[in-house]
Amino acid sequence: MSEEIRVLLVDDHTLFRKGLAELLEQSGNVRVVAMAGNADEALRKLDEVDPDVVITDLNMPPLGGITLLRLIRSRGWTKPVLVLTVSDAEEDLANAMRAGAQGYLLKDMEPDDVVDAVQRAVRGETVVAPSMTLKLVSLLQGGGPAAGKAEAMKQLTAREREILDYLAQGLSNKAIARALDISHDTVKLHVRHILSKLNLTSRVEAAVFAVEHKSAASRNN
Repeated sequence: MSEEIRVLLVDDHTLFRKGLAELLEQSGNVRVVAMAGNADEALRKLDEVDPDVVITDLNMPPLGGITLLRLIRSRGWTKPVLVLTVSDAEEDLANAMRAGAQGYLLKDMEPDDVVDAVQRAVRGETVVAPSMTLKLVSLLQGGGPAAGKAEAMKQLTAREREILDYLAQGLSNKAIARALDISHDTVKLHVRHILSKLNLTSRVEAAVFAVEHKSAASRNN
């Protein structure tokens, strides 16, 4: 089993906290070491347990998740903080990322996808709910040399380009597997190859790359 991931959960709904804790711990290598119902309690627990990752709700009285994020980062804490919320608003996504979030997840995500996102965040990836990928791409997108993008794309197989297109659309690995009628593990392998060939570190970067490549290609046609 891989190394244990220690999590601090922050949410003002006790039932949701307990349910999420059970879900995460079923993965085998995630342990919820502390839970908090508000920002002040979260900051105390952060000092006490020093987790590997913080997962926080966005809308919590009296201080929200964005304020908690800023307070955590102001302390010099550099480990992943993930927002887990019901809000799919681009403004909330932008505010969370600017405040120092390493991920933005939605409460209607598949449980396995939440666990996978936590594990990838600890490895250094930026993680977002699949349905939020295009919104994050629009926030991050910037121009780049068209020739460089075209050259990099030549390294990909036809299947890898197909999967890259699906990543740009915000589909999860499971959804891509269903669309292509291949296994989930096969999709994960293809994604790893895509990231390696394009010298990228996350699915988000791959989605940005794909959108930029399409923009560059359209300008050259």
